[in-house]
Amino acid sequence: MRSVTLPSLPALSSLAPAERPDLLAPSVAAVLAAWPHADEVAVVEIDPAIADTAAMSEAYGLSLETGANCIVVAGRRDGIERIAACMVRADTRLDVNNAVKRRLDVRKASFLAMDRATAESEMEYGGITPVGLPAEWRLLIDERVVDIEVAVIGSGVRRSKLLLPGRLLAELPGAEVVAGLAT
Repeated sequence: MRSVTLPSLPALSSLAPAERPDLLAPSVAAVLAAWPHADEVAVVEIDPAIADTAAMSEAYGLSLETGANCIVVAGRRDGIERIAACMVRADTRLDVNNAVKRRLDVRKASFLAMDRATAESEMEYGGITPVGLPAEWRLLIDERVVDIEVAVIGSGVRRSKLLLPGRLLAELPGAEVVAGLAT
């Protein structure tokens, strides 16, 4: 197996996603197989018990500034539900009540229920990622995420993470880079 070299995260042994599709949700594997930037993405196996960002960062000696969380938010306007997956750096907080609400043009925005988020994304809780999300969901990315040299994000499952330059998230279909999405 070929190892993908990501020198800024030496605590994690990384591989090309094509070498370990078992570490990816099926929709994530499908997107990566066709994505022109897939050669800049790596997958790392982790203990699923520590898949949450803070626990994983501590266990592997990573700064929270390297992590990016995908948070699914919904709101209604004129009876139509609007859903967005929001990417924010792990050391920040998503501004749901202002920035997201304005972006979705809804009166109230709230976190999508976990059972809906996992069912509709076909990904595991704690592993939801912007790679391979439903096409009808908007993808909002805080501008600080694209500046992460090597971002640690979900892989669609709890037992692994994807590593990729943050700038590539802005290349995903429908991605919108937003200033001030997080505080």
